[in-house]
Amino acid sequence: MMLEKIPVEKNKIYTTEVVDMGSEGQGICKIDGFTVFVPDVIEGEKCQVLIVNVRKNFAFGKLVEIIQSSPFRVKPVCSIVKRCGGCSQQHIRYDAQLEFKTKRVKDAIERIGKIKDVEVLPAIGMETPYNYRNKAQFPIGIDKNGIAIGFYAQRSHEIINCDSCKIQHPVCDEVISIVRNFIKEFGISTYDEKTNKGLLRHVLVRTGFVTGEVMVCLVVNGAKVPNSDVLIERLVKVEGMTSIVINTNRIRTNVILGDKTKTLYGKDYITDYVGDVKFEISPLSFFQVNPIQTEVLYNKVIEFADLKGDENVLDIYCGIGTISLFLAKKAKQVLGVEIIPEAVNDARKNAVINEIANANFEIGSAEDIVPIIAKKGFVADVVVVDPPRKGCDIEVINSLLEMKPKKIVYVSCEPSTFARDAKMLCENGYNVEVVQPVDQFCHTTHVEMVVLLSKKQQ
Repeated sequence: MMLEKIPVEKNKIYTTEVVDMGSEGQGICKIDGFTVFVPDVIEGEKCQVLIVNVRKNFAFGKLVEIIQSSPFRVKPVCSIVKRCGGCSQQHIRYDAQLEFKTKRVKDAIERIGKIKDVEVLPAIGMETPYNYRNKAQFPIGIDKNGIAIGFYAQRSHEIINCDSCKIQHPVCDEVISIVRNFIKEFGISTYDEKTNKGLLRHVLVRTGFVTGEVMVCLVVNGAKVPNSDVLIERLVKVEGMTSIVINTNRIRTNVILGDKTKTLYGKDYITDYVGDVKFEISPLSFFQVNPIQTEVLYNKVIEFADLKGDENVLDIYCGIGTISLFLAKKAKQVLGVEIIPEAVNDARKNAVINEIANANFEIGSAEDIVPIIAKKGFVADVVVVDPPRKGCDIEVINSLLEMKPKKIVYVSCEPSTFARDAKMLCENGYNVEVVQPVDQFCHTTHVEMVVLLSKKQQ
């Protein structure tokens, strides 16, 4: 039996057309029916492609030249966009980005979830999709030109030097300039991943979009920064500077923050709001990075939950209680479940800050907590789940099926894992009623979504 010949060869250039877009935003081209994935292209474009990697059933290509451009192609506003890779969709007009994200969600539900005829609403975008992030983590190192502070190149730990990022809050540019000049002036050593030597590893900047408060966290491979009093003196001149802290991380790891944090100036947290709910945010706190779209997202959660005031609500993977506290204003009582103790402590503190007495929080995994609270008589009318990118653990799905809530509001940051979970829920008594994608991460392929699932009538 003769094997079918692969019609492309590595290091050869081919002229082809982009027939579709993949889930990671790469163009899908066909050469004699053979699939080639190519970044930086748009559906409908005709282009020349260099084959860089050939597999049995597909290949990877690199754009050489665009022969016929898409009407949705625009010039990226960032000069390092191709090297950085963080905003991989910046060459696509924003309305077309939203269409791609809506289609990505719909395709995942139909292809992976095997669920048809679901109402997927158009993705909700931003009026101005720039400078939307309230948190930035800049690795620090050395490149051929000297001090490098910026972002890791895609799929590597090469630091791409950056003076100004178009999706971060503008205060980051000012902070990075001060830190860069300080390192040069005082000869502060920077971290080398290969040797685990050098002092400064990262600088983290958090910003309150409503309050204007700013936090700077210096992550160091040591206990202190020489001449830190000079650095503090310069940083406090930044408008809104509220907290300057130092975090110690001596471990050879990809994890950015260590366990020990010391406050050098001001408070050890900043405050900000989502809607009318106030939150204290520390360096280690999980807080949605796009506060404008977070409010849109959470309002959709409330809309889909459609609370009348007499419901018991269970919030699984509640984090620091952001969704729980929103829901508590509309529900009889809310119980948040979170496995990370520090997050639960923050959630309880945020409940006190907002004078919300009907939200309680339990530390532990959902599969452990749910049976216990059921025995205590807590029956959830509505369950909200907001899992990490990997989706819900199978034990959580089983707990939901055992509990049989009338509604499940599923918040997802990964369409494929939501579709997998939805398939199990729909095979066991639930319907997907409506799906609302929300663009939390403009100019990337990532998309957040809120989904309403309801119990089938017997």
